[in-house]
Amino acid sequence: MKKYGLIGFPLTHSFSKSYFSEKFRREGITDCQYDLYELPEIQSFPALLVKEPELVGLNVTIPYKQQVIPYLDRLDPACKEIGAVNCIKITPLELIGYNTDYFGFKTSLSNWIGEERPGALILGTGGASRAVAQALKDLHMPFLRISRSPRPDSKTTRTYDALAASPQLVQSYPLIINTTPVGTYPHTADLPPIPVSLFGPDQWYYDLVYNPEETRLMQEAAKRGAKTKNGLEMLHLQAEAAWDIWNEGN
Repeated sequence: MKKYGLIGFPLTHSFSKSYFSEKFRREGITDCQYDLYELPEIQSFPALLVKEPELVGLNVTIPYKQQVIPYLDRLDPACKEIGAVNCIKITPLELIGYNTDYFGFKTSLSNWIGEERPGALILGTGGASRAVAQALKDLHMPFLRISRSPRPDSKTTRTYDALAASPQLVQSYPLIINTTPVGTYPHTADLPPIPVSLFGPDQWYYDLVYNPEETRLMQEAAKRGAKTKNGLEMLHLQAEAAWDIWNEGN
């Protein structure tokens, strides 16, 4: 039995197990199993590999997309440039890190905006934001990162306070992308600290959260005429990309 799974903490928000279990059923794949491996700390990762010797592939979610890197033998070149891992291929000889968030987001965004190239504000500075930033670079779209804390060494980062005080930023960067887990089930009432008054018919709001399918901030943005999209298509695209990586050469 080939085993696949997801590591992260917590995993109450994950659709991965149901997605892959349904894929196995639909495609008649009977020799594979997908499980959730909730790790309270990344230091437990080596013990998991010893305990589950049949593991051949893992997805990685918050908060370990960067923390897992020291435990890997090498990174795919594109993943190395991004600096975050969300997919691990496990072979008898090595652990290889990949980033399929990049492919999933870039393809999903292109499907949504077509030929338009609006400037973007990226909410959050974690692992998912790195894949988003690389995708925007490759699509030749200008962007700023929005962080809770000031980063004086970064020319491309602003704080949420600065965003609230500068409505013109949203006019210059009308695509807003939430890469944080804020608003994810079960904390569906939570909002990223961005004034909803900034939204209007000229804005696009892409939320990487997919559970719930419509976050509270998506609802608030839509009320004000903004175009909205969740992360479900990105999830499907990155999951299939991971499946291809795990089974390449098999």
